Amino acid sequence: MHILIAPNAFKNSATATAATEAIQQGLQSSKLSCTTECFPIADGGDGTAELIVNKCNGVWVDAVVSDPLGRPITSAFGLIDDGKTAVIEMANASGLRLLKADELVPMHTSSYGTGQLMKIALDRGVNKIILAMGGSATVDGGCGILNALGINFLDAEGNTLTANPEGLQQMAAIDTSGLDSRIANCEIVVVCDVDNKLLGDNGAAAVFGPQKGATAEQVKLLDGFLANFSAVTLEHTGKNIAEIKYGGAAGGATAGVHAYLNARLVNGIEYFLQLTGFDKALQNADVVITGEGSIDTQTLQGKGPFGVAAMAKQYGLPVIGIAGMVPLNGDPDLRKYFDVLLAIGNGPADMPNAIKNTHANLVRMGTEIGTMLAIPRK
Repeated sequence: MHILIAPNAFKNSATATAATEAIQQGLQSSKLSCTTECFPIADGGDGTAELIVNKCNGVWVDAVVSDPLGRPITSAFGLIDDGKTAVIEMANASGLRLLKADELVPMHTSSYGTGQLMKIALDRGVNKIILAMGGSATVDGGCGILNALGINFLDAEGNTLTANPEGLQQMAAIDTSGLDSRIANCEIVVVCDVDNKLLGDNGAAAVFGPQKGATAEQVKLLDGFLANFSAVTLEHTGKNIAEIKYGGAAGGATAGVHAYLNARLVNGIEYFLQLTGFDKALQNADVVITGEGSIDTQTLQGKGPFGVAAMAKQYGLPVIGIAGMVPLNGDPDLRKYFDVLLAIGNGPADMPNAIKNTHANLVRMGTEIGTMLAIPRK
């Protein structure tokens, strides 16, 4: 039996690679005689760029850029396709993980550093940029990225504004005359892990602002800033970024790069699996194991395990889904894609202990799955 192990990251507890290796360790210690292939996956969230670069045999380029608060840091981006495609992870320059808890101030954080990475990639001669935007610390509509690439934001008197939400409260016009001319000949693809729109109760500020440190009052200010940015953008470009799918991802950065850089917004897991040749791995598999922190009905909205399971079903393969949390009652829609759903926990646990024990639980679950598959059939 050949088992394809393809989980997403278990948020805050195990990277996709670590989860894959733990499951494999469990299978190898079980009673099942099997071969395995490790194929960690990502859907646009933290770690996506690393997996793409590793799977596509790319290289990493170090670069000094600004962090979300404008401080210099050493970041990096990947090059694949013989150096013609850059793979940039927003979290590497503008991510939450770069800030301490008391530095989460989304009215002042900026995506400028991500734009700097894009500019440096253009200096290396790339003609395509893949942007993974999960894990950002910003709710700036991508204005920092655009500013780094030469776009300026003006008030009613024509004064240049600081490119963060606090500084852009009085935005009245956008000057694109300085936009890096190389953008016109560069394909930009944004892999998105959420499909929220830009504004409103399910928008960038309301849903993701609190995760990035925004108070209730700041959520209103951020949503108001994004609404004004949308209105000015509509007047300037004719594009209604308030209505586009994925426009609320990464604090609205997806909307900004779509409008001004002509970036294409795509479902993260579908693009990842196509780019990395997941179909070839499926051709050799007898069983597929996937998972992430939680599998529920929201998983079917395009999350990583759903993408894996949907493609596996095209090949008629059984799919085992494992997660920290699964629905108490069977869901018929989930059952169309996951033949088995298993929670990895070994008993009641609070979140800190559940996270602490993720590796051990994944190893144990791998062992149990292997032993279950080894049971003789009469």
